[in-house]
Amino acid sequence: MASWSRALRSIGAPAGAWIRTAGYTRKWLVLGVVIGIVAGLGAVVFYVALSEATQLLIVDIGGYHPPTAAGDGGAGGSREFTRPWAIPLVVCLGGLVSGILVFTLAPEAEGHGTDAAIEAVHRDPRMIRVRVVLVKLVASAITIGSGGSGGREGPTAQISAGFGSLLARRLDLSPRDGRIAVAIGIGSGIGAIFGAPLGGAVLCCTIPYKEDFDFEVLVPALVTSIVSYTVFGSFLGFGPLFGYAAQDYVFDTPAQLVWFALIGVLGGLIGLLYSGTFYTAVDLTHRLPGSRIVKPAVGGLLVGLMALVLPEVLGSGYGWIQQSMARDDLAAIPLWVVLLLPFAKILATSLSIGSGGSGGIFGPGMVIGAFTGAAVWRLLEPIAPGVPDNPAPFVIVGMMACFGSIARAPLAVMLMVAEMTGSIGVLVPGMIAVGLAYLIVRRSGKTIYRAQLENRAEARLAQGSPG
Repeated sequence: MASWSRALRSIGAPAGAWIRTAGYTRKWLVLGVVIGIVAGLGAVVFYVALSEATQLLIVDIGGYHPPTAAGDGGAGGSREFTRPWAIPLVVCLGGLVSGILVFTLAPEAEGHGTDAAIEAVHRDPRMIRVRVVLVKLVASAITIGSGGSGGREGPTAQISAGFGSLLARRLDLSPRDGRIAVAIGIGSGIGAIFGAPLGGAVLCCTIPYKEDFDFEVLVPALVTSIVSYTVFGSFLGFGPLFGYAAQDYVFDTPAQLVWFALIGVLGGLIGLLYSGTFYTAVDLTHRLPGSRIVKPAVGGLLVGLMALVLPEVLGSGYGWIQQSMARDDLAAIPLWVVLLLPFAKILATSLSIGSGGSGGIFGPGMVIGAFTGAAVWRLLEPIAPGVPDNPAPFVIVGMMACFGSIARAPLAVMLMVAEMTGSIGVLVPGMIAVGLAYLIVRRSGKTIYRAQLENRAEARLAQGSPG
């Protein structure tokens, strides 16, 4: 390890000198490509690790076959368990192993990870340790693979942001360049694993702030995101995660805006509920007595017990989003499940990740928003005029509105969901829903990412720079 570290330093010194004297274009072409390659490879490694963990823990040991998204194979899955007694035990064990890894090796890997990367952008771009990245990768694969409710974007964001942090240290980048390197790492990792490079690039510029956009990050982000997406797609395919879900949809009935506005209002309110419940669980977990190692196991056990009634809460849940977009598949899901699932997924994610488990909160936000839109469609379709024949437009707009608002990144999430579903046409009615949802969340002052600062002016003050 010492010789490896010396080798990195010997390479880093001349490379850092070249980077510091290079012009903006050359510098960010080189750094953007390098970070993009690592972000794409990191996304591939985590995707494979998660797939193997899911197969071993939930499928082979738990006896449950979850459905998968079109880009993950499109398996139909089941709502039945062959060994129901094993499910709570598997989720509990996954939480325990994750807790042991995190709290003995790298406590910074606790939770969803994106906040830690955002904090590095604002506070110190050199602060993310390599050990944290490795622990996050393994712990998240185990947490989600065992059935814990989490998303795969948090670990990939931390992998690529961690590499940006490593470059900031080894190349002795300026504080501003280091912050850009970490920021483009966040968005490019998320964009790669979701197959949404444009949305990922925009996310780089907006996710550090509640109400601002860092234009200086955009060009490096575009370079990094397309490279990371190309690397990831070269290994695992380039199709949209959820296929071309609403390619036939055309906005041609202005009356539909009423229903999309309703989704927007509900999406904003449910987004607030998601953030409030999640951080209530986080704060309560920190106050409760007992070992931090054991708390994710307790959260996992409770999620496993919930899953005996609602299997849809297990894992990432992307397969259930896929099913919610098809009329016949959605009709096969009992109405009470469709109505209850957004709230159950909020609770399950709060128990899995808020208790100290490791995984993302973006992915569960997609499930919560999707079933908000699906619930509106199921209730309105038999009785209301102007409702589309297919639920996909409502499901897609529900995802955009719910998480785009509470993440305080409406444009980035709109673009990402459009790319994930191959549904650019849904952006038109989606604008009214996302706009209303964002206004509701903005008025509350809340966000799902606590490390976000208000704007670049506040960030400069936090960094001790007057301008």
